[in-house]
Amino acid sequence: MKPGLLLIVSGIAMFLLYSCTTGQYASTNKTYKKQVKEFSKLLKEYPVRDSAGLSYAPDWVGTTNLSMRRPNFVVIHHTAQNSCTQTLKTFTQTKNPVSAHYVICRDGTVHHMLNDLLRAHHAGVSKWGNNIDLNSSSIGIEIDNNGFEPFTDAQINSLLLLLGRLKKAYAIPVANFIGHADIAPGRKVDPSRHFPWQKLAENGFGHWYDTTQVNVPAGFDPLLALRVIGYDIKNEKNAIQSFKIHFVQQDTTKLIHETDRKILYDLMKKYQ
Repeated sequence: MKPGLLLIVSGIAMFLLYSCTTGQYASTNKTYKKQVKEFSKLLKEYPVRDSAGLSYAPDWVGTTNLSMRRPNFVVIHHTAQNSCTQTLKTFTQTKNPVSAHYVICRDGTVHHMLNDLLRAHHAGVSKWGNNIDLNSSSIGIEIDNNGFEPFTDAQINSLLLLLGRLKKAYAIPVANFIGHADIAPGRKVDPSRHFPWQKLAENGFGHWYDTTQVNVPAGFDPLLALRVIGYDIKNEKNAIQSFKIHFVQQDTTKLIHETDRKILYDLMKKYQ
C-alpha cells in the first residue's frame, strides 16, 4: 500500500476507534460492542448448540449454504418525546429495554443505532397479517416527534432516502412499510395523524388508495378487508382506529362510513 493511502486508512481507523471509545456515549458504545461480541461467539459455535434435548448424529455436519437473516418489514414510529437527545438517552439505558435501528432528528440527522441484521426492541406485542413478533422481522425507525406536531421537511426527506436504501438492500415489498399503530391496534397510535403516509406511498413505500372509479359490490365486508390489508381485527374498534390513523387521518371516529368502504375496497385489492 502506498504511504499516503496507508496514512489515510490509518487515520480513518483511529477516528472510528476514538469516536467509539470517547465522548458522551463512550460507555454505552462499549456495551453495544460487548453484546455484539457475545452474539459473534454464538455464531462461531460448532457443533451448533442444542437446547431441544434431541438425540443427534455423532458427527456434526455444517451446511455450506447459508446467509444472514434479513428484515422484511419497516415499522415507523414517533418517539413521543421532546428531543432527539432525550430519545438517544432512553435507547442507551439498560433499565429501559427499548430501542430502534434508526432515529431521525428534527433537523434530518439520522442516528443508526443498531445493525440492520440485529433485533431491536421497538414493536412490542404486535401482529400484521399472519406475522407476529414484528421485532424479529423488521427494522424500526423512530422519528423525533412528540405526537402532536407536524413532522419536519428535513425529517421526511431523510426518511425517504433511508427507506429507499432499505428497500433496495433487503428487497422489502411495497406493502411492508407500516406504522406502529398498524401492528398494535389500541395499544399504539404512532406515527400520529400528522404523518404523511400518502407521500411515502407516492415514493413506493406502502400503498395508497384512489376511489375515483370505485363501486363497492353488494356483500362487501369491510372487516374482512381490514384483515386482508393486515390489521388484527380481534378488537374491531381498535382496528378501525388504526386504519384511520394511517389512511383517513382527519376522521377520529371508530366507525366505517361509506367513504371508508370505498377506501377499504380499493386497498384490499392492492394488498391481496
